[in-house]
Amino acid sequence: MAKPYIDLHLHTLFSDGVSTPEQVAEEAQKMGLAAIALTDHDTIEGCPRLAKACAERGIEFVPGTELSTDIEGHEMHLLGYFLDTMNEELIRETTRYQQNRTNRVHDLIRQLNSIGVALRADQVFSLAKCRAPGRPHVARALVRHGFCGTMDEAFARYLRKGTPGWTPKVNVPFEEGIRLIHQAEGLAVMAHPGLNKIDHLIPDMVRAGLDGIECWHSRHPKSTAKRYREMAARLGLLSTGGSDCHGPGRGQPIIGTVCVPYDILDEMKRRLPRSTVSVQV
Repeated sequence: MAKPYIDLHLHTLFSDGVSTPEQVAEEAQKMGLAAIALTDHDTIEGCPRLAKACAERGIEFVPGTELSTDIEGHEMHLLGYFLDTMNEELIRETTRYQQNRTNRVHDLIRQLNSIGVALRADQVFSLAKCRAPGRPHVARALVRHGFCGTMDEAFARYLRKGTPGWTPKVNVPFEEGIRLIHQAEGLAVMAHPGLNKIDHLIPDMVRAGLDGIECWHSRHPKSTAKRYREMAARLGLLSTGGSDCHGPGRGQPIIGTVCVPYDILDEMKRRLPRSTVSVQV
């Protein structure tokens, strides 16, 4: 029997992905995945639908999210796993984070308008159709309405830090993100550390309650994944991983193509509070 694999970093159209939860489950089944997690940005809204779709296909499902946090002036994405999706504080706070995202879209549009790009906010929101909009939605709107030829061009010309259309995002403090995940009975994991380049802050994160590091990632070469697995073992942290798939598209990572062994999920379960029953089959 082939060794089972898992993918613990996936997005749907409930944030900046393009696939429905049902389409994600279908693709996971095609890839032969034993388990998947949903980690949409600053929201847990897609979890019930994906849980149902996974149950129908015999795939284990882990409810999660990806919170945008700030640590010493650096943006750091924090993955939450095994979350109680009925947790009132989690629902309340992620709703507030979603409003921060909506506000930023308005700020981006004002900035674009100020440099002569006549994109409207309603054109972004009608395309996004979600409560957690982000820069990818603005980029798609710039392409759809003829201001750019590709999303890569949109980011390179207008949406990356240092470009004329850039405006900063309001993120929550890292410690707040950790606390929010833990009070919802979840595990808090640093997303794609190889992209953040703030390894010197990881010991501080551990002291604040970090549970793990995303070692396997579509943009982590094998040497980087190995280095972070060694770091996680040294610091007593979990090693996790996933593709960070946002759905089909040019240059996008494909679900299940980062080979994360199922044993990782077993170790994560052992770290959970005894009362946690968020894993669904």
